[in-house]
Amino acid sequence: MTEQTDKDTTTSDATESAPAAAQNAAAGVAASRQQTAATRKQVRAEQRAALFRSPAFIVGVVIVAFWVLSALLPGLLTSWGPKDFVSNAAGEGVVRAGPSGNAWFGTDQIGRDVYARVIFGARPVLIVAPLAAAIAVTAGTLLGLMIGYYRGWVDEIVSRIIEGFLSLPVILLAIIVLFTFGSSRPVLIGTIAVLFTPIVTRTIRSATLSEAQLDYVTSAKMRGENGLFIITREILPNVLNIIVVELTVRLGFAIFTVATLAFLGVVAEDLTDADWGVDVSANYNQIANGVWWPTIFPALAIASIVIAVNLIADSIDKATKS
Repeated sequence: MTEQTDKDTTTSDATESAPAAAQNAAAGVAASRQQTAATRKQVRAEQRAALFRSPAFIVGVVIVAFWVLSALLPGLLTSWGPKDFVSNAAGEGVVRAGPSGNAWFGTDQIGRDVYARVIFGARPVLIVAPLAAAIAVTAGTLLGLMIGYYRGWVDEIVSRIIEGFLSLPVILLAIIVLFTFGSSRPVLIGTIAVLFTPIVTRTIRSATLSEAQLDYVTSAKMRGENGLFIITREILPNVLNIIVVELTVRLGFAIFTVATLAFLGVVAEDLTDADWGVDVSANYNQIANGVWWPTIFPALAIASIVIAVNLIADSIDKATKS
């Protein structure tokens, strides 16, 4: 009887301890997740602190903020409109006048204020480029995460398509699409987004492949988590820094692409509207005659914002790796 009682007691203790063990395991998983989240939060705080101490990042942000202000509220920076003609004291139009107190950046071939056109010219670029870059990064991130985690035949097919896209010149493809479907702003945004998506997909795929081999992903699989949970809750937070860097890099390329297409004359709906690329294209042949200001100032605007975005991208990249 005593032995039977001991067996019953042992069986009862084991039965009672099973739920307790499960609860302890669940509590351990929850504590591990909380610790991981706290660690990530601390790391991001340190990265932000390093970022805000970077002179390159601050300079880049200031330049980009200036051009964003120009795009949103150009009236705060100039009293002239992009199509206004500058007149002298006698009320006569001033054509190809050099920089002066009346016209800081001079006037163009028909007497319009170059400074005003540079300020207003930020708007079309900063509407198209950020939207195109954001769409490309979003689509590329989703594709890269999915094919990088699941791999298989889908990965093989998508990778071959990406390699085919990357072997073709972006500007040439954009010109073909714009001539085929029109040069409206939505078509331009969609074209640039589609052309940049394969590049982003390849970058995020490589990062996902590396992350998928790490212990925390294996642990999540052993817990029985599904693929969507692992991708969104485990892998995505660990590649977020790469996504941010990729967004800033693609933004710089998108700005340069928009300006190049405008220079080639395939995106402007109205050639009288202020646009950096259009203004450079319309005036660059006058440099040989000494009329440099209608070309140089819009070109400097393009260069300044592209360099500023690259400064921000490099600073973010260094901060995430420190």
